[in-house]
Amino acid sequence: MGRASWGFTLIELIVTVAIVALLATAAMPVAQLAFKRTREQDLTLALRQIRGAIDAYHDASVAGRVLMEAGSSGYPPDLKVLVEGVPDAKDPEGKRIYFLRSLPRDPLFPDSATSAEQTWGLRSYASPASAPVPGDDVYDIHSLHQGTGLNGVAYSQW
Repeated sequence: MGRASWGFTLIELIVTVAIVALLATAAMPVAQLAFKRTREQDLTLALRQIRGAIDAYHDASVAGRVLMEAGSSGYPPDLKVLVEGVPDAKDPEGKRIYFLRSLPRDPLFPDSATSAEQTWGLRSYASPASAPVPGDDVYDIHSLHQGTGLNGVAYSQW
């Protein structure tokens, strides 16, 4: 009796490698879609946090807790003030009011060396929604990314 062969033939190995390659190419678009969806969720969360802090700053201004110059809108002059805080005008000890622990970065911004504040596009209270431009205050923010989301809306319009 001869010895039984326990190895694989070259054909079996080629078929196996071909099947694995086919499965990998099918899984790649799904992985890219999942990655894009995750970044979009991060963008939505960051926008919500910053916009909530801008609104809280405005509410504190209207309530007289933040000193405003005559004729100002009551919105923050920049994004840094949301993290650095402002003196509470109603507190006799002058404690500071903070609106954010840290400023989130735009997760779609390509350069990681850029400061978080510079990753966002700014809209002042005086500028229209259709053509947002920075000004004396920060009324709203938007992503500077030129792409379009999975929902078909440009990131700059989120």
